[in-house]
Amino acid sequence: MASYCPQQDPAIPCADAGVPFRKGDILEVVDQTDMLWWQARKLSDHSTCAGLIPSSNLLRRKSQSSHQPCYIRCPASCYSAVASPYEEVVRYQRHPEDRYRLIVLVGQSVWPCGPSGVGVNELRRRLIEINPQTFQGPVPHTTRPPKSYEEMGREYHFVPRETFEQMVYNHRFLEFGQYKGNWYGTSVEAVKVVLDSRKICIIDLEPQAIQGMRTHELKPYIIFIKPPSISQMRQTRRSARIVTEYYTHRPFKVSQAKGGLGGFGSCSPPYPLLPPITQEEDLQEMEEAARRAESQYCQFFDHVLVNETLQNACVHLLTAVRRAQDEPQWVPASWLRPESQS
Repeated sequence: MASYCPQQDPAIPCADAGVPFRKGDILEVVDQTDMLWWQARKLSDHSTCAGLIPSSNLLRRKSQSSHQPCYIRCPASCYSAVASPYEEVVRYQRHPEDRYRLIVLVGQSVWPCGPSGVGVNELRRRLIEINPQTFQGPVPHTTRPPKSYEEMGREYHFVPRETFEQMVYNHRFLEFGQYKGNWYGTSVEAVKVVLDSRKICIIDLEPQAIQGMRTHELKPYIIFIKPPSISQMRQTRRSARIVTEYYTHRPFKVSQAKGGLGGFGSCSPPYPLLPPITQEEDLQEMEEAARRAESQYCQFFDHVLVNETLQNACVHLLTAVRRAQDEPQWVPASWLRPESQS
């Protein structure tokens, strides 16, 4: 959950014996007897012997200190979700009789209240469209009244504002937000309904909502949708049009961990049709937003997919989803422990 560079650490007993690592690396810890320095090896490099890494307490203390340049500070949001800069992980193989793992697509917003520019929502929509018997999205909740053609539980779960507020305070939403005076949210229960129906539930979330849905019940597989190079985006996004509507392209998203309804203002409504993303500053902003998201949340990503073209991205996404369900994956050890031991 943090990064470390032994060559720049004056406190390490022997820099040459240190093991450098970055957030998201898998380490096999072979000795924890010392209070300050553990011995471990990176699983990605089988040729190396075990070396020194900071203990959990030492790394946490150093990571939170701005006076230690050898440590790359883990953002405060990371420490609000984990008790240690190290997270114990184990290999998990989904049993054919188990529920499917939740598939979470993560992108970044180019506009503060607008949709992602890297096709996250379109990828989700395409996946469901390709095979609706396998893939399905959860039905969101809303406080707005139903329209004439809408049915309860099909497009939305229509609930009174008081009910919605109670759900927020009981932390029943993965994310929620306000649009044109009405509240919208994706509930944990709605996700479970899809999973219990023996379908693969696929959702898209903003990066800041990741930590609230990393639970043993959902066992999410998180895929970061990354934009291609700026030159590639110039070519493929020149004539792109982005249609915005709630849940296909939600105008405003917040994590349920943020707190109650009173802490949020409304978001300016998105335009029904946005112009093509062709301005150089737009492309640079998209690239920078992706870089920030990956830097801050990469430790939570199970897979990174570069969306160069929609067709190729769909093919790669289907492959990643299949692997998530059928092949062994690293997951937090707490997901597989009995609740009394977690």
